[in-house]
Amino acid sequence: MTLPNQVLISQDLSCVGQVSLGVALPIVAALGLQPAILPTALLSTHTGGFGANTYLDLSQEMQAIIAHWRTLKLKFTALYFGYLGTAALPVVTQNLAHLATKDAKILIDPVMGDNGQLYHGFDHTYVEAMRQLVPHATVITPNVTEARLLLAQPQDSRPLTLATALELATAVSVKFGVANVILTGIPLVDGQNGVVGVTVGQTWNWQTPQLPGHYFGTGDIFASVCFGLWLRGLSLATASQQAIRFVQQAIKRTATAATDIRFGVDYAAGFNQLLASL
Repeated sequence: MTLPNQVLISQDLSCVGQVSLGVALPIVAALGLQPAILPTALLSTHTGGFGANTYLDLSQEMQAIIAHWRTLKLKFTALYFGYLGTAALPVVTQNLAHLATKDAKILIDPVMGDNGQLYHGFDHTYVEAMRQLVPHATVITPNVTEARLLLAQPQDSRPLTLATALELATAVSVKFGVANVILTGIPLVDGQNGVVGVTVGQTWNWQTPQLPGHYFGTGDIFASVCFGLWLRGLSLATASQQAIRFVQQAIKRTATAATDIRFGVDYAAGFNQLLASL
């Protein structure tokens, strides 16, 4: 049994803070798609600035959910994987064939680290496990740190040229046989923030001014908007352009409002303009 416009989203859920599943679900729904969820973990808050958050691993429950779905012969034509975690990642890898239809579109955001460092709780065993999952993707959206981790390249904090960023994205595409790679959050030598895309026979790049501050959940928002727009028929190049603009505007609204940025950016106010692009 498959349902039209159904998108399976699998990542963690923070009870407070607009990140991961908390932003992916409303964005996918707002774009006229039907989200289904496979939560990997439940957190009291996200891990950025709220202190000692709780963390409930849901990998065993994921197994039970998938077992029930298998009795329904339920499979998905679109799947979106974000932050998985050490226990959930093998569950996804082992059960992907039971979740996805033969020609499913699969986005994997290989969330592992940033700024040249692995996130807390991850090690190179996790990186190797992610390398086993990534080849199943239709499109992946790593940042620079994650691309280098996948390729086992040394980390480097220096800004990149567009040519170097394109080489990095292309190397990921070739090594893992993934037709579509979107390299995100690229610090460029001219002070801009960039996105570089590689697809079959096409490359593209989009640049926006680098805004001060660190805003949680923006990578999740970008991936959700980009994947949703692509599923609605836009090209990946156009979808990524719309997504980076959407994130940029959300950051500007949040900075102007001078709110507590730990709770995430004001992205929902941009829905009307986003939907107009369709």
